[in-house]
Amino acid sequence: MRAFTPYLNFDGNTREVMTFYQQCLGDGAALEIQTFGQAKHGGPEMAERVMHAKLTSGTMSLMASDTMENHRLFVGNNVWITQECESVEEIERVFAAFSAGGKVMMPLENQFWGARFGMTVDKYGINWMFNCDLPK
Repeated sequence: MRAFTPYLNFDGNTREVMTFYQQCLGDGAALEIQTFGQAKHGGPEMAERVMHAKLTSGTMSLMASDTMENHRLFVGNNVWITQECESVEEIERVFAAFSAGGKVMMPLENQFWGARFGMTVDKYGINWMFNCDLPK
């Protein structure tokens, strides 16, 4: 198995969410977005909704889409996305960015397993865990 790629669903604000995440990740993060209209799928009311979005940064990728019409979206707390950071500076920066407007569930702290770790729920209700292995 090469990797797990989280795929998120939203109800009409996928472009906003993924653009926010791209800004949080900073330079080097690339975002691709295709709407239902571009894919010629669905009626005119679906034209601007996002059919598929893919955000990549280094080896990480995150995908998302808006729900189809007549599909109800349920937001829950059963999905957490873990971001492995390469330095303390990086984890401090991205944790602060993703936490902006959201709710910190566990502040960044050095943990017994030898890493700096924290948890936040972003302003869109998505759960994030950040981990950075500390030098031995």
